[in-house]
Amino acid sequence: MDIEFAKEKVKQLTEEINYHNKKYYDQDAPEIDDRTYDMMLRELEDLEREFPELLSVDSPTQRVGGSAGGKFSPVEHSVPMESLHDSFSHDEILDFDKRVRESVSSPSYVVEPKIDGLSVSAEYRNGIFVRGSTRGDGLVGEDITDNLKTIRSLPMKLNKPLPYIEVRGEVYMSVDSFERLVEGQEEREEKPFKNPRNAAAGSLRQKDAKITKERELDIFVFNVQQIEGDTLDGHKQSLDYLRELGFTTLPFYDKCDTIDEVIQKIEDIGNKRGELPFQIDGAVVKIDSFAQREILGSTSKFPKWAEAYKYPPEEKETELLDVEINVGRTGVLTPTAILAPITIAGTTVSRATLHNEDFIRDKDIRIGDTVILRKAGEIIPEVVSVSKHKDGSVPYRMPEVCPSCGSPVSYENGEAALRCTNTDCPAQLMRHMIHFVSRDAMDIDGLGERILHELVDNELISSPLDLYRLTKEDIMTLEKKKDKSSENLINAIARSKDNDLYRIVFALGIRHIGQRAAKLLSNRFMTLDNIASASAEEISQIEGFGDIMAQSTAAYFSLDDSKKLVEEIKALGINTKNLSAPEPVADNSPFLNKTFVITGTLPNYKRTEAAAIIESLGGKVSSSVSKKTDYVLAGEEAGSKLTKAQTLGITIIDEAEFENMRNN
Repeated sequence: MDIEFAKEKVKQLTEEINYHNKKYYDQDAPEIDDRTYDMMLRELEDLEREFPELLSVDSPTQRVGGSAGGKFSPVEHSVPMESLHDSFSHDEILDFDKRVRESVSSPSYVVEPKIDGLSVSAEYRNGIFVRGSTRGDGLVGEDITDNLKTIRSLPMKLNKPLPYIEVRGEVYMSVDSFERLVEGQEEREEKPFKNPRNAAAGSLRQKDAKITKERELDIFVFNVQQIEGDTLDGHKQSLDYLRELGFTTLPFYDKCDTIDEVIQKIEDIGNKRGELPFQIDGAVVKIDSFAQREILGSTSKFPKWAEAYKYPPEEKETELLDVEINVGRTGVLTPTAILAPITIAGTTVSRATLHNEDFIRDKDIRIGDTVILRKAGEIIPEVVSVSKHKDGSVPYRMPEVCPSCGSPVSYENGEAALRCTNTDCPAQLMRHMIHFVSRDAMDIDGLGERILHELVDNELISSPLDLYRLTKEDIMTLEKKKDKSSENLINAIARSKDNDLYRIVFALGIRHIGQRAAKLLSNRFMTLDNIASASAEEISQIEGFGDIMAQSTAAYFSLDDSKKLVEEIKALGINTKNLSAPEPVADNSPFLNKTFVITGTLPNYKRTEAAAIIESLGGKVSSSVSKKTDYVLAGEEAGSKLTKAQTLGITIIDEAEFENMRNN
């Protein structure tokens, strides 16, 4: 490979890895699997090793992938929170041992599982928890003290009042908690988290600690970063010591005197990974002696005294026995593969999502096929491809009628989703009820799916608004419901009547209208009556509303049933007015009627936060640069949008200039 080709390849890999670092670490929304990312990073490392003149100090191979965002206060780490170098074979572990032995003699290792979560620091003074932070870029993280306080497995007071100790741990979501979370998201037809790691990271970065608490996070503490009041000599000793202090440490870790023992322990952990109640993506090998660690030191990114072994994804073949169709809240028909049971990643799998008809057609999936199955993130089963068609098989076709009510189904507006046309479909009713009471909609505390099913089965309700006609005596007829809990539920339902307008608009389940769109409608029209009487043309004038959203809203409220529903809402005493309208924008606001595009990473704001400020001051935010763009607010690594803005001669501002405009 010549130097010019290598230079282009390094540039390409650097841009791709930086992009995926942001998606994974900062946005908790990965677009590629870990293995693909690891192989890209390895390819870049190999090129930089072959062409050392192409190695730069800001290469992704030289720094931790994350960054400290602007949502929380920054925390400087006095002891860097380093990443780990990855190995993918036993030979690479042997090479690691060889490098270690070139600097120290007779090393002992500790082998432990690599928890797939979010790395955090927790600090204690006089035995009391005082601060928690994310890893960030290893040198600066984010202050998440309040959110860490919601994690029950993290002690707020230690068993020994040490003057000071900082520990490092991994916040994770258990497999059971993750599956419950995803099940709820799918019921509400929300985009589910891809794996427990992203669910944990997204939950831990919530501004509202109540949301973090609801997500049932846990933590394993695995390292002493710094300590005052005691002396520790080795890693295994420190793990035992952490357990004595009251921390939840890794459930198993072993000290090994030879590299052969290390490799055997790696295999033992790998064999356990499907049986564990939490997700792991590898094993970690660490020098036990702290004195030897000092000798070995670190690179700019990795400690030289530790190595991570990453397990390959497991794929297996099985038979597709049937396709089951489920009906969602908005009538969407979702196909699920019914499989010959197979053990993969330690658990038995007999079902996997097939997404939609496009997915089935693109992979040419047919009943009776031998398919290749993989667990995405070792949690969610997915069909990767077809290995072999069954003799005489035919392409699968989605049903022409709803499996729940028998009504016709159809595609709308070129969508991939097939929908039931019957708004009274029983399957849609239950999912609509679940959506109506959910936290982002009417937020009725204590009214979970089980109780809703009981209410429907006992014919106490047949629509969401029937909830407001229930009495305490009705609730007490349900199994396990006592006087106090029945009263609490009735009070929670009554409190929801005072919700702001956008909540009832979102709770109605109008096609294409999410919570943000419901807020925009409420802010523009101020009352439910005004929204219901608005034309599609009037609604489409709202910034952020497309024609499809506007038409869907107008079409919904034009129905006779919807008109009756609005009157019923008012008769039940549910609030139909906007209680939190934004302040009027001053005529001299420099943002008024100006179109902004935000690109790159800003020092102190997330893009959504900057966009909210712009809109609150009368501006508009667009996702693409055009001749109509007035300003481009550019941060670090702005990319192609900045280039296009420069070409078009559009005014480019940084965060300091943005703040100056805001304050004038």
